[in-house]
Amino acid sequence: MAEYDVVVVGGGVAGLSAALMLGRSRRRVVVVDAGEPRNAPASHLHGFLSRDGMDPAELLSAGRREVASYGGELLAGRAVGIDRLDGARFAVRLAEGGRLDTRTVVVATGLRDELPEIPGLRQRWGQDVHFCPYCHGYEVRDSALGVIGGEDRSFSLRQAQLIRQWSDDVVFFPHRIELEARERELLVARGVRIVDGEVTRIVSDETGVRGVELAEGPMVSRTALFVGPRFVPSDELLTALGCELNDEGWVATDRTGRTSIDGVWAPGNVVDPTAQLINAAAAGSAAAIALNNNYLVPADVEKALNGHTEPTPAN
Repeated sequence: MAEYDVVVVGGGVAGLSAALMLGRSRRRVVVVDAGEPRNAPASHLHGFLSRDGMDPAELLSAGRREVASYGGELLAGRAVGIDRLDGARFAVRLAEGGRLDTRTVVVATGLRDELPEIPGLRQRWGQDVHFCPYCHGYEVRDSALGVIGGEDRSFSLRQAQLIRQWSDDVVFFPHRIELEARERELLVARGVRIVDGEVTRIVSDETGVRGVELAEGPMVSRTALFVGPRFVPSDELLTALGCELNDEGWVATDRTGRTSIDGVWAPGNVVDPTAQLINAAAAGSAAAIALNNNYLVPADVEKALNGHTEPTPAN
């Protein structure tokens, strides 16, 4: 079985950026992608210089073409495990059967968003129910916006204050958060209206969100909503391999994405929930350069040295 220099697990912007740089470094690289991008529900991406407003699917399609142009391979499938072999080698097991032997692995599997269990919320996620105002706030500016409190109290309060930057008409629905007097004061001072009560349903039709329904009282009309999901890293491959975790419970890496396991890097949202597309792309590129500079090249030098024979001096 032919051995790869690098197997990249995950074909989002972090994984593709890593594969692109590795292909340009003349490394044998393959990207294994299950085809489930986190931003699939969104029709446009924003904040990515020169690609603002682009369809996220087209960005990934362009990335795949670029990776292939440098000899990188693209494999549709799902990696279900990573095994350490004898020496500095790994085997990436595939759900479809078989494995990919490789010298190093880049795991760029991202994260998943766990939303509050509110009927109607998931159906509009990525369309007119959002998380990040820097990604989608401008498109709903000056409209009737709502912020729904989630599990993370401090995040929800910060988000309500932040969303106010994009509209004068912002309603905060604490949902199951019991606000303290000071918290109410700060929101009201900012011009955020507070509507107490448990949210029971997001009302929408074919045109989009219409409003927020509560356990008591009339529906509150809104045209777009923001909510903070719980970020869950898709890091099962890394934790099963034994990668160390940081104090927050995420896989620990250095600034290049290097994990505690030699030969394994993890860039992007799988280790950093705050990374936007452009940050994840940069992280993938940085991981590839560090992997090549600090791991593959030294290993190649060592191999060459061990196989080197001093020439016999002439008499």
